[in-house]
Amino acid sequence: MSLVVGLDVGTQSVKLVAYDAAARRLVATHGHPLELIAGDDGSREQRAEWWIEAIRACFAKLDAEYRARVVAIGVSGQQHGFVPLDAAGQVLAPAKLWCDTSTQRECDEIMAAVGGAERCVDIAGNPILAGYTASKLPWTRKHRPDVYARLASILLPHDYVNFWLTGERWMEYGDASGTGWLDVRTRQWSPEMLKATDPERDLSACLPPLVAPDASFPISARIADELGLPHGVRVSAGGGDNMMAAIGTGNVEPGVLSMSLGTSGTLFAYADHPVVDAAGGWAAFCSSTGGWLPLICTMNCTLATEAVAKAFNFSSRDGDNVMAGTLSGAGGLVMLPFFNGERTPDLPHARGSLHGMDLNNVTRANIYRAAMEGATYALRNGYDALRAAGLSFDAIRLTGGGSHSAAWRQMVADIFGLPVEVPLQAEGAAFGAALQALWALDHASGGHADLAAIAREHVLIAPGLSTRPDAKNTAAYQGHYRQFLRHLDVARSFHANPPAAGDV
Repeated sequence: MSLVVGLDVGTQSVKLVAYDAAARRLVATHGHPLELIAGDDGSREQRAEWWIEAIRACFAKLDAEYRARVVAIGVSGQQHGFVPLDAAGQVLAPAKLWCDTSTQRECDEIMAAVGGAERCVDIAGNPILAGYTASKLPWTRKHRPDVYARLASILLPHDYVNFWLTGERWMEYGDASGTGWLDVRTRQWSPEMLKATDPERDLSACLPPLVAPDASFPISARIADELGLPHGVRVSAGGGDNMMAAIGTGNVEPGVLSMSLGTSGTLFAYADHPVVDAAGGWAAFCSSTGGWLPLICTMNCTLATEAVAKAFNFSSRDGDNVMAGTLSGAGGLVMLPFFNGERTPDLPHARGSLHGMDLNNVTRANIYRAAMEGATYALRNGYDALRAAGLSFDAIRLTGGGSHSAAWRQMVADIFGLPVEVPLQAEGAAFGAALQALWALDHASGGHADLAAIAREHVLIAPGLSTRPDAKNTAAYQGHYRQFLRHLDVARSFHANPPAAGDV
């Protein structure tokens, strides 16, 4: 009768799922929205207390009977965010988020300090891309010097929630690999990358210890009482949202490919060895399960479709109906959906653009479809890099808000030419956090449960939501995708060699 809880601290909301593992049944799902502080310079921030308020609100919605049955909690968090704490554990400033592109100059400075992007890959496995945690430190030193002077602890968003729940500070390898400081091959902090970030300060002193993915810690009695939970609750190591979504979609052993259609779009696969690309074509992350997780991340996915829906004053929940009757290729419209800058491809200063407009195709239906197609093409572009590295897959497991759209599911199948499966538990990151908590609880009790076996037992495919590619559409999309790549090449060229002010 016990329950495990998964929390997903995202960009748009906090979600809570309560799972009865014995019955293989999700007994409750609750959410609470979050605000976003957006600046014209590309900055994207949130206050850490907003996450805590949202978590409190989610637990308040959970029946007291269920709260009394909770035995473990796992926390998933948006990756790369920087939560600065002072020596007393107080938050010093708003958290700069994964989608913050205001620190591109600092990315370039860090990479230059070690000899360029390729040298970064040699040292730690990844270049320092826009949004990675490392660049947020020199930005803070320049723009918030008082905060930087008082900085005692560097935490990621899910680390901070764990700290609030337990009073303990730690990091695990999956989320830590998204800082830019972790050598993903050795799972150790890279002294060279830390020194390149700040040559005058030992940043390693600000980093909490790294723990194993099956680690867990006791909830603090004060927080247990506040949330109405038993004092014996264990809090697992947790991880980044992509790492937790990998668990929640069963992507914990080779051969599975997962795609998350959320605010950002991600494509990732489990590996039992480091998978590093010398050209930085994908993120060479560790998983939160003891393995590795080569990952493609685009910064604009449902963000793009939501922006179009808002512009035309309809809800994205009605998006499938709005674009009903449109055909693959959106009547000739091609959108580069880089509203928030872009990470893959690495175009942090890019912005969204719409191409191929004529007097007949500029309709809200076609523009909405172009946004959905553009977000999917961007993921396909990253997938091509994985295929070029020799990786192959038989199907895609789809999660995230976009997976609720039948039109988007079919579009993914058609553009990738692969069958699409949708796990029964749609909140992949929150559910993955719950499964990790189940695994960690077993190990804390002296068990030796295998996470892959847990995933095979509990990650079920939703009946009726699987779809296969339509051969006619797949053939048509080959041409539409090539058109997207041509526009992308122009954008890359422009941002690599921007014209002088007088030439525009």
